[in-house]
Amino acid sequence: MNDLLMTLLVLLGGSCLGLLFFGGLWFTSKKMLDSKNPALWYIGSLFIRVGITLLGFYYMGQHNLKYMLICLLGFIIARFIVVRMTRIKEMKPITLDKQ
Repeated sequence: MNDLLMTLLVLLGGSCLGLLFFGGLWFTSKKMLDSKNPALWYIGSLFIRVGITLLGFYYMGQHNLKYMLICLLGFIIARFIVVRMTRIKEMKPITLDKQ
């Protein structure tokens, strides 16, 4: 039972890391469009997101390949969730009637 609980916690932790990483990427992309210095946003965000993600994987993995892979699974699941939530709805073309 303890292993099942730990597995679920690692999956949830990987999902949180993924939401933070890909949500931060989306936020950074939005901020870069209006910024005077977009390279600073990109580089700063990259270091922060990668640093937090690597630390999270290190601590949740606990030198155990099984936990690392489960954390990675949660991370990938979160990617699909963020992509789905931030998708822009397709705009249908408007047809104009000639009069």
